[in-house]
Amino acid sequence: MDQERLDTILSRYEGDAADLIPVLQDIQDQYSYLPKDELKVVAQKLNVPLTRIFSVATFYKMFSLIPKGRHQIRVCLGTTCHLRGGPRLMESFSHRLGVEPGYTTKDMQFSLETVGCLGSCAQAPVAMIDDKYFGRLATDKVPKILKLYKN
Repeated sequence: MDQERLDTILSRYEGDAADLIPVLQDIQDQYSYLPKDELKVVAQKLNVPLTRIFSVATFYKMFSLIPKGRHQIRVCLGTTCHLRGGPRLMESFSHRLGVEPGYTTKDMQFSLETVGCLGSCAQAPVAMIDDKYFGRLATDKVPKILKLYKN
């Protein structure tokens, strides 16, 4: 546990239970996930039961209890993307990375997940890596895109 980093985050708040979600957002931003040891400290500092923290962390999709990779890949499986090849696109990313949606590669480079919508239906099927959108994707473009993000 990185106590100094966690103390810096917690010092920005009053220590009220109402600070829970913003504190979790800051921890997620710093660590790319919510480490269990840090959550125990948050429970003590905010006087919130650990079970409540886990309830919040598992309710909101923006939070993760497992470590995330350096690059976040989100493949849209909304209606339009689904009809235009989203599932095949997901299979291609999954096959090439060797992970199922919801997991991270062993080298911690990529996390793969599905989303219900990326807001770019006109560009379907769509995937997003970190903050960059890739539209009108075909499975044959996946290797070239991944190559852009590999070390």
